[in-house]
Amino acid sequence: MTHTVDPAAESGFRTQNPATNEVEARFNYTTDAEVWAAVDLAHQTYAAGGKLEMDGRISAAHRIADLFDGKAEELARIISLEMGKSLGEAIGEAKECANIFRYYADNAPDLTADRVIRHQGGFKAVLRSRPLGVLLGIMPWNYPYYQVARFAAPNLILGNTLLLKHAETCPQSSLAIEDLFREAGFPQGAYQNLFATHEQVAEIIADDRIQGVSLTGSERAGSAVAEIAGRNLTKVVLELGGSDAHIYLSAKNSHEAARAAFSKRMNNMGQACTSNKRLLVMDDMYEGFLKEVVKAASELLPGDPLKPDEGSYYPLSSEAAAVRLTEQIKRAVEQGAVLHAGGGRPDQLGAWVEPTVLSNITPEMDAYKEELFGPVVVVYSVSSAEEALAIANDSPYGLGGAVFSADLDEAVALAQQLHTGMTNANVGGSEASDMPFGGVKRSGFGRELGPLGMDEFANKQLLYVNERG
Repeated sequence: MTHTVDPAAESGFRTQNPATNEVEARFNYTTDAEVWAAVDLAHQTYAAGGKLEMDGRISAAHRIADLFDGKAEELARIISLEMGKSLGEAIGEAKECANIFRYYADNAPDLTADRVIRHQGGFKAVLRSRPLGVLLGIMPWNYPYYQVARFAAPNLILGNTLLLKHAETCPQSSLAIEDLFREAGFPQGAYQNLFATHEQVAEIIADDRIQGVSLTGSERAGSAVAEIAGRNLTKVVLELGGSDAHIYLSAKNSHEAARAAFSKRMNNMGQACTSNKRLLVMDDMYEGFLKEVVKAASELLPGDPLKPDEGSYYPLSSEAAAVRLTEQIKRAVEQGAVLHAGGGRPDQLGAWVEPTVLSNITPEMDAYKEELFGPVVVVYSVSSAEEALAIANDSPYGLGGAVFSADLDEAVALAQQLHTGMTNANVGGSEASDMPFGGVKRSGFGRELGPLGMDEFANKQLLYVNERG
């Protein structure tokens, strides 16, 4: 297909292969009548008790986990096509969704069990977890299935009903998820996909039947949604950007540490909120560490997302994302950053950006505070743990971070001083089904996954009983 417009300016729900920038399919927006019919159905399904008791919802969650496992490659090919993720990583994403649904299916009875907080003098106080009602999820393109699973699994099992507005570049992914829920046996009104406009989203949030909104996305999108939700006194959970710092105080093998750090940064082509976007390395190991990262970046060549191999890198999710990132890199270099590798785009169609390594970022530069959402490694030289901590915490974001040291006690002690929602010692991250996920500062608020994920949109109802009649 020949384009007569800038691919970065494309809009609307579409499958636009980032490996070529070709728009392969377009999808109509949901009409106003369809939007309100969906809201009506979601509310009616919730009011009817979800048409399933919790045991039925748990059984349906187990079935959807089996479907994610059984259809992993089929599902993976869709997101490889729509946002450029390598097939191996895409299969892993589908299987992680199965893990999330199984975690909540297995643990929901305990996570939602009534809890007696006082029982004396003939009076009993019980905390109960009850569903809130209809929720709206607004999801991003970087993990088209995983992000939905984090929101949907606990809330569907709890008994909330969901409306889902996905990213405009993930229409086939979002339709595939809706089909899975239907096949798993959830009632028709329990989960509904909407190809909604921004204006429709605002109107949905303002509707009295909507009891909560969960958004994973950019800081800008989060601010806009939070403003609308605030005006309408609607609860909101926001998982926004991050600029995670990984501090390297010492290492048994600095070259291996550097390779591991680079490998993590290249996961999903760096398009992850918790990617290790800033590497803070002690000066006595800095030169060798930086050299190894530069070597690793320089070795990679463009590859086929559907035929991944070890020596390849892959396109970003869209031409707009590639343009934005290369402009950030260019501005950083103009402001005095040192470019060691990459920084450009290969001479071929598609949303490709070369794996890039930057150093000498200073507080006066835009890149010091910005989130670089893509395959860009920023390496800092630090002379002490105190300096590393100061740089790590000098960020508008507070999602995750990590400290590495040959001395475990040293790593744990410093990790606990990071101003983040998640902190790690001698490990890159803790993104697992049973681990709460979320940040502080401009990284948002609220938590997903783990036991806290079941609580965010639960009515923590107090039942106080006079047993003496």
